[in-house]
Amino acid sequence: MKKSHSCGPFKCFSWTRTKVIVRLQLGRRLRNRVSLLGTYFGSIVLVIGQTSVILRWLLPSFAMAFYVLSRRLSAGSNSTTLLALRFASSSRSFSSSFREERDTFGPIQVPSDKLWGAQTQRSLQNFDIGGPRERMPEPIIRAFGVLKKCAAKVNMEYGLDPIVGEAIMQAAQEVAEGKLNEHFPLVVWQTGSGTQSNMNANEVIANRAAEILGHKRGGKFVHPNDHVNRSQSSNDTFPTVMHIAATMEINSRLIPSLKTLHGTLNSKSIEFKDIVKIGRTHTQDATPLTLGQEFSGYTTQVKYGIDRVIGTLPHLYQLAQGGTAVGTGLNTKKGFDAKIAAAVAEETNLPFVTAENKFEALAAHDAFVETSGALNTIAASLMKIANDIRLLGSGPRCGLGELILPENEPGSSIMPGKVNPTQCEALTMVCAQVIGNHVAVTVGGSNGHFELNVFKPMIASCLLHSLRLLGDSSASFEKNCVRGIQANRERISKLLHESLMLVTSLNPKIGYDKAAAVAKTAHKEGCTLKEAALKLGVLSSEDFDKLVVPEKMLGPSD
Repeated sequence: MKKSHSCGPFKCFSWTRTKVIVRLQLGRRLRNRVSLLGTYFGSIVLVIGQTSVILRWLLPSFAMAFYVLSRRLSAGSNSTTLLALRFASSSRSFSSSFREERDTFGPIQVPSDKLWGAQTQRSLQNFDIGGPRERMPEPIIRAFGVLKKCAAKVNMEYGLDPIVGEAIMQAAQEVAEGKLNEHFPLVVWQTGSGTQSNMNANEVIANRAAEILGHKRGGKFVHPNDHVNRSQSSNDTFPTVMHIAATMEINSRLIPSLKTLHGTLNSKSIEFKDIVKIGRTHTQDATPLTLGQEFSGYTTQVKYGIDRVIGTLPHLYQLAQGGTAVGTGLNTKKGFDAKIAAAVAEETNLPFVTAENKFEALAAHDAFVETSGALNTIAASLMKIANDIRLLGSGPRCGLGELILPENEPGSSIMPGKVNPTQCEALTMVCAQVIGNHVAVTVGGSNGHFELNVFKPMIASCLLHSLRLLGDSSASFEKNCVRGIQANRERISKLLHESLMLVTSLNPKIGYDKAAAVAKTAHKEGCTLKEAALKLGVLSSEDFDKLVVPEKMLGPSD
């Protein structure tokens, strides 16, 4: 390995926050001088006569440009290539030294301070899509740590060197705890099987295990394929970590948040059980109900949402591990699949089992489509609840104003004193995103061609995104909105007694047509229902007072 340049010939020149445009005109005679240009951290060739200086310390943003350039030159292009490259150095640090790693494509330069290897490095330069915000979700990375630890444990029963196995388990535990997150740079938008992320995990764990055993990175004393990935394929590891990650998020984040929200809504329904208000259908006045009854509907929606997502767990607890490439279990030993599922169950305290059918587990992701459908339903429920609450709290003077919502922050940069229902707004935006994610999961799930679905990273990312958003937003909505909701009793009473739909209680006495005439007269002339009934001569004052009692209109009569 050649000694890397930490400063190069530009030692006296400051690159900090400076944009540089480097123009390179490379002719036919330079083809043999660009063999290092395909690496991720790249090299820049500065032509001074026939002398070239190779600098490997430039920012990673050069990588793809030089990779394309080297491919063009190696293909024998006779044209002169002109590249305009721009970069602005940022405050983040970047490696100034590299080591050589190898895979079946040959050698490649990898930053010395990173644990990943050749295949991860190639993925970085081949899939420069979306930037850091599109990286593989952390729950997937942690799940890889869990799986690789359990695989090493089981593989030791089948002949893996215990010294190597124990080092793999220790390294994998660090991954599971999130201690090595910086070494997982790959984005979701890669191969549809998740192979690059599986190899990312294999390489990181192999290099870390080698270090634990006193060996250098890149030497493959612990081999990413032969040791870490033993008895495994990306085609069964990635669906396995999808299931591990999803079930852990459901159990640790989503269900607890929904249960808390359910409890608070239920408390409000009890608190408001004696407050009679006017109901609304089609956004128009309807017959009365209590505010507690209205909130009991919200409570039950959340309860059923919890039931729905729990109902998807049995299928998610089935693990694909042991199916290897196409579901047959090639290169595993008998019993490996059941043992590794048991090991994962022990590690996570969740009831994982080996999949009933490995061919289904690799070729389809119906369990994820089903779970996403449950989340889609929850999103629809929460959208309705949040919309109702913000409309009932509209005002404070010119809206419905039946609810008083917590005031958490100023609502306007121009209108002094304005306060907005921001928690409702945040929750409804989350719901829209979850509904969109479900569309993507559905499309991905429907595209499992032959023996392998190749939308796995996208499906996993969308479902985990929905789980995180619903869990967090439900907790925020409960804490910062629902918990502090108060009833505006005066406003509720005023709107109740002004409603024309109280006339419904007259139907059994005077009939639908006469009752409708009373309502229309009251509305047209701007008088009360009682005044209209007396004017039309359909009821006496005493009969009206006996029949039109909102508190007696809340359920079936005796």
